Amino acid sequence: MEIKVFDSPLEKFLISLEKNTRAKVLRTLDLLEVFGNNLGMPHSKKITGDLFELRIRGRQEIRILYTFYRSQIILLHGFMKKTPKIPPKELKIAAKKLESINE
Repeated sequence: MEIKVFDSPLEKFLISLEKNTRAKVLRTLDLLEVFGNNLGMPHSKKITGDLFELRIRGRQEIRILYTFYRSQIILLHGFMKKTPKIPPKELKIAAKKLESINE
């Protein structure tokens, strides 16, 4: 499956990560590309109907919210996880981007 980044803020976020964390993100994205919908815990978790969370563990906890659209994986939003639950603000950003895809 092909992976696409939704917008430049997400691209900038990924580039801004520490070198080791960026490498982990790329490895996890490779897994997502290979396994697609079959990628499960601890790497991927379903959030809502069409929204999934890519989980990158380590010194920096990173979450990338994504969706499957046609035969692509669209990375919608990324953030550094600092609390046990996904902050509502982060979910709202991803949901808004998901809406614009489905229009």
